[in-house]
Amino acid sequence: MKPLFLFRPEPGWSVSAQTARDMGLEVHGAPLFAIEAVEWDAPSPEDFDGLLVGSANVFRHGGKQLEKLTKLPVHAVGEATGDAARRAGFLVGRTGRGGLQNLLDELGERELRLLRLAGTDRVTLRLPDTIEVETRTVYHAVPEQLSEEDRELLVTGGVVALHSGAAAERLKVEFDRHGLDRALVDLVVIGPRVAELAGEGWRSVHTAPAPGDSELLALAQALCQTDAQ
Repeated sequence: MKPLFLFRPEPGWSVSAQTARDMGLEVHGAPLFAIEAVEWDAPSPEDFDGLLVGSANVFRHGGKQLEKLTKLPVHAVGEATGDAARRAGFLVGRTGRGGLQNLLDELGERELRLLRLAGTDRVTLRLPDTIEVETRTVYHAVPEQLSEEDRELLVTGGVVALHSGAAAERLKVEFDRHGLDRALVDLVVIGPRVAELAGEGWRSVHTAPAPGDSELLALAQALCQTDAQ
């Protein structure tokens, strides 16, 4: 069985790692980012119809400024982000499936002014004609390096699961910096944009059938157990 490498930030890394171990997989890797809060000021909630949120990190690191916005419904990229919003005291208006752009397109059925809360590195969105978006940055990701142990293991290849475009880009940097061979590694990615950002040269690239951790890890399990074609 090929080893599985996970590189998403905490607390997601530990959750995915435990799920993968319960599936019988040999798990390696570590977060390639440390998430840190940044100072920001919340605008008046009266100016907006809702919040657009693409990561649960917004609610983990948004701080006290979030308390000013709890009247606004959260339009969340996925279930994990929606759950984090509820725990922070927000109501969830709509939960997406398939990425933030798909969610925004669905919301474009009516005129809305949305406040987007995001990290420094974020997806560029195409705005429907009916929607205006103002953005506030509430956190940023500090890059981390591949550990020596992971570098030694990756020399012989394996399967890497990627939950975000930022992780894909960071992985490319680390592979190039350490002279690791992409052709020995199978990638499993959570969506088409992540596959695009991962670049070329990998042994194979596979996109999960749905953008969830369970779907991603199920595909990773199949690749760990068989040789990818």
